[in-house]
Amino acid sequence: MTMRGMDQMTFGLNPLPKKIRKEVFLDEMNQGRALGCAGRVDQPHARGAHQALGGRPPFPIETMLRIHCLQLWWNLSDPAMEEELHERPLYRRFVGLDGAARMPDETTILRFRHLLEKQELAPQVLATINAGLAQHGLMRKTDTVVDATIIAAPRSTKNTQGERDPEMHQTRKGKQWHFGMKAHFGVDAESGLAHTVIGTAANVDDVTQAGALLHGQEPAAFGDAGYRGVDKRPRPRAPPGS
Repeated sequence: MTMRGMDQMTFGLNPLPKKIRKEVFLDEMNQGRALGCAGRVDQPHARGAHQALGGRPPFPIETMLRIHCLQLWWNLSDPAMEEELHERPLYRRFVGLDGAARMPDETTILRFRHLLEKQELAPQVLATINAGLAQHGLMRKTDTVVDATIIAAPRSTKNTQGERDPEMHQTRKGKQWHFGMKAHFGVDAESGLAHTVIGTAANVDDVTQAGALLHGQEPAAFGDAGYRGVDKRPRPRAPPGS
């Protein structure tokens, strides 16, 4: 047998498993260090907010909160989050849906996010997460990368008054039109984790939110062509307590 043939043989042994950085990070978060807001979500309202059609039972509050955290950490829109849950066993394990017969769809994820916004918990969730990350050295106030993503919604989306949600608008990206909202992210350049998130209508220009996405202590900030001209805008003030 040639050495080349021996190199290709495994002798029935699998390589030792190695945890990727994302898995190590989620293991850290899985210890509950940054997920202390779950009990503060009002259970009756939460049940109604993401109750699936056809009388199917709602997903647990902690599961939905963990999904929300995944969206914040990796800048995922609602449709992208739905796809990631189907494609990534790592994410399913983290949110407690490993082996589940069904996954939350993008509408369920959207409704839960609106629930957090209604109860004014979304900023508190992010602040709690960031405090835990900073405490354990997983996020530092260094350079910031600013970015935005469109959160598409069906044009038939209506609010509780049966009217089209006034926070949603249409916008053009390239040659394609989109309807919905836009999430603007300020991301820690070193860890890749979001430290600031702002929601607007989809037609709001990225550059208008750039200043508010900075924590105020970064030596440098980075963004794509959507932020051209930001240097001509007033410099944002550092957040209180920074």
